[in-house]
Amino acid sequence: MGEDGRVRKVWLGVSVGLGVSFSFVALLVVGTYMVAADLAGGNSGTTVGLAKGAVPAAYQPLVQKWGNLCPAINPALLAAQLYQESGWNPKAESPANAKGIAQFIPGTWASHGVDGDKDGDRDIWDPQDAIPSAAAYDCSLAKYVKDVPGDLTHNMLASYNAGAYAVIKYSGVPPYRETQNYVKTITTLAKSFAAPVQTVRPSRQSAAAIYFAQKQLGKPYLWGGNGTPEDGGRFDCSGLTKAAYKTVGIDLPRVANDQWNAGPHPKRDELLPGDLVFFAYDLNDPRSIHHVGIYVGGGQMINAPYTGAVIRFDKIDTPDYIGATRVTKDGAKALPTANSA
Repeated sequence: MGEDGRVRKVWLGVSVGLGVSFSFVALLVVGTYMVAADLAGGNSGTTVGLAKGAVPAAYQPLVQKWGNLCPAINPALLAAQLYQESGWNPKAESPANAKGIAQFIPGTWASHGVDGDKDGDRDIWDPQDAIPSAAAYDCSLAKYVKDVPGDLTHNMLASYNAGAYAVIKYSGVPPYRETQNYVKTITTLAKSFAAPVQTVRPSRQSAAAIYFAQKQLGKPYLWGGNGTPEDGGRFDCSGLTKAAYKTVGIDLPRVANDQWNAGPHPKRDELLPGDLVFFAYDLNDPRSIHHVGIYVGGGQMINAPYTGAVIRFDKIDTPDYIGATRVTKDGAKALPTANSA
C-alpha cells in the first residue's frame, strides 16, 4: 500500500497533472501496442534462471543453487513452492504442525531433512537447511516416479501433494481436484519467479484496467482505500490496482508486495500498458515493495501516490523502481490467499 507524506519523501515521481487528456493516454496505449506484436513474438521457452528481484536476496543464492539439484526442478519452481508454502517466512507454522520456510512436518523432516550448511545439525527453522531439504525432497520424489508416463515435474509435484503411490497407480497426475490444482498452481506461480528467455506476451485485459484507472484521476488518496462508498470512492495504491483488474475478472491480493507475483516480469524496455510497476525500499527484496501503479506507456503510470495527493500520472523511472508484473488470470489465481505483508 502507499505511504504517508513523511515516508514517501523518497518518491521522486513528478506529476504530469490532471490536464493530461484522455486522448494522450489513448495515444500512449495504442502507440505502445503497435510495437507489441514485434515484442511478443515467439513462445515463452524454458527457463531455469530467477527474475531480478523475484526472490529475497537472503535466499536467492540458496534457491539458485539448490533449484538445479535435479532435472525435475529449477530455481523458479523451487521459489514458487517456498513462496506458496510460507511467503518466505522462516518462522511460519501451520495448524497442521508444518514448520519453517519450507513447511515440513516433523515426520517428513526426520526422513528427508538435510544439513544444507554443513554445521552439524539439521534445523527445520533454518532456511540454510530447509531450502536444500525442500529441493532434495522434490528430487527424491522425482526418482520414485521417474518411470511414470507424462511430465516428470508434474508427476513430482503430484507426488508431493498426493503421494508417489497415487501417481504410480494412475500413471500420472491422479484425478484428485486438490492435486491437479496444486500442480497447476505451482507451475503457474513459477512463471512469476523465472527470468524469461523471450519477451513476455502482452496482457489482453490491460486496456480495460487502464480505462478504470483513468476514471479515478483526481480523486484524493486514502490509506487503505478500496473505492467503496464507505471510503468515498477513494483508493490507496494497491487498492486502485486491485479494483482496476477486478473489472476484468482478475482478483489480485490486497497488498502491493503480494501483487508482484501475479504474473511474469517484463524488462524495463519491454513494458506495455497495463503492466503493474513496483517500487521498493530494497531493490533486492520484493517483500520490501511499498508502492504500485499501472503503466500507461511513455514512461508514465497512473497511481495513487500518498496521503495529501490525488490519483494522477507519474514517471516510473525513480531510484526505487524494482520492476514490473504482467498480470495474468492464472497468475493471480495461483497466489496464496494469505501472505505476510
